[in-house]
Amino acid sequence: MKKKLIYVFLITFILHSCGDDFASTPAVGALSPETLANPQGVNLLLTGAYSALDGTRNNLSGNGFAISGDNWWFDVWADDAHKGSTDGDQIELFQIETNDIQTSNPYFLGKFSALYGALNRTNAVLSVIAGIDRDALTTAEAAAITGQEAEARFLRGHFYFELTKIWGNVAIISVENFDAQEFNQPNPGPAWDQIEADFQFAIDNLPATQGDPGRPTAGTARAFMGKAHLYQGEFAQALTLLNTVISSGEFALAPEFLDNFTASGENGPESVFAIQFAADGGQSFNGNQGSTLNFPGGGPFGSCCGFYQPSIDLANAFKTDAAGLPLLDTFNDSDIANDYGVESAEPHTLEAGTLDPRLDYTIGRRGIDYNGFGEHIGKEWIRAGFNDISGPYLPKKNVYQMSELAANQGTGAWGQQHSGVNYNIMRYADVLLMAAEAAAETGDLATALNYVNQVRARAANSTPVQALDGSGPAANYLVAEYPSFPDQAFAIQAVRFERRVELGMEGHRLFDLRRWGVATQVMNDYFANESRTITNFAGKVAPYEARFDLSPIPINAIDLSGNVLTQNPGY
Repeated sequence: MKKKLIYVFLITFILHSCGDDFASTPAVGALSPETLANPQGVNLLLTGAYSALDGTRNNLSGNGFAISGDNWWFDVWADDAHKGSTDGDQIELFQIETNDIQTSNPYFLGKFSALYGALNRTNAVLSVIAGIDRDALTTAEAAAITGQEAEARFLRGHFYFELTKIWGNVAIISVENFDAQEFNQPNPGPAWDQIEADFQFAIDNLPATQGDPGRPTAGTARAFMGKAHLYQGEFAQALTLLNTVISSGEFALAPEFLDNFTASGENGPESVFAIQFAADGGQSFNGNQGSTLNFPGGGPFGSCCGFYQPSIDLANAFKTDAAGLPLLDTFNDSDIANDYGVESAEPHTLEAGTLDPRLDYTIGRRGIDYNGFGEHIGKEWIRAGFNDISGPYLPKKNVYQMSELAANQGTGAWGQQHSGVNYNIMRYADVLLMAAEAAAETGDLATALNYVNQVRARAANSTPVQALDGSGPAANYLVAEYPSFPDQAFAIQAVRFERRVELGMEGHRLFDLRRWGVATQVMNDYFANESRTITNFAGKVAPYEARFDLSPIPINAIDLSGNVLTQNPGY
């Protein structure tokens, strides 16, 4: 495994937070700011800020699954995934999947408090830096402090971005507010000005390369700034920034699609910025605790708990036509062959039609090798019953490979899994597809075609999942590049579709649907289509409403703020 910047538990005065304010007032520590006012002390605080990327260090909800930095449960609110497991397990997440949205739901409070706790950590770093007399430092020390300030501001920009894309209306906690412990600030609107200011400082002051994997470069910050402009519909600005990242050569597509989801491939050429997880023995507190439920509820390594099951809708998106191109308008007219309602002892015939090979690196389906553990045998590996609304599939991207099990599996007393495999918050394929989207929106169809086809070419050239009998590919795989984009509308549709099949089950889908303004139509179509196979799905889910394009501000946070926070419309 490559060297990582490991996010460890530091000493209590750095990591612990308490108090009743919605953003959590940090505990008073034993060390003074003066003791920390040097590159070594700042780096300790900065490591604490990095550790907040996984969400587990600041959680007021008591729900350890709500805070995951990989945003997996937002896929459950979209059309990529079902909650999984049985309907009654984690009922609060079942409510989210079925659009019974409560402002008291601990999933919203957990994520909200984790992100504001993370902001407090970055402000703690910046507060100490603000008190340093740089004239008293050597040239090397001053340069180190500037770099650390840029890292802290990049992290703060990222956390504000996450808050903005989830809730829209965000309270800004400045360093001055932090120092005065004035955390209860109003949330009048998005934090785009703050996000752009932080990312710009990072662009201007981060180095071109970093010694430790996991620390951002100037190129990383530029990519995140491009994403911020894309989310605001500022396509020309986004395209300029993302083109600069692409032309720099700093990042590249990994040779194999699978490389993005293995320990051996982590921090490779495609990783723009990743949460650095590690399985370090026992329960692996540096592993991915927030996704601990998302492994087979049974299956090859005695895991728990059968959550985060890919949808039938997502699987259908990987169908291709005779030329190897996506079925943009008709992919969901029928379902690929699946074993929903079929016991493991009963026969099942695999899909014979042409499929994008990324399907079987994204979705675990019966009759196909499951990450090197052998044949996925169907229902016996699915915890849910046929009366639950979880479907026939298992996740694969978040589950380690059998060949890396010893190095990357962290476990606990009840079968929980704390994977040591990194989560890519952003990878280069995402950069290419964001640039393709910006190009399509500005009418540059040639650039959009080029970038989409780079992603598709990698899919075509990657080694497909192999048949269990060693006879060759496991299915009738066929994926090809687009010959052209005939018009702008087609280009936009193709880019959006490519984002789904490339980035499915990586926590992006809901936010894409929201920012495109299509979530209501897409989601309600999904409910109808999914119910063809999971017949009780439509009866359990309420329609998606436009108000869901912003998440509810947790009622607990509003109460703790003294009603300074304003609830989002419709809740």
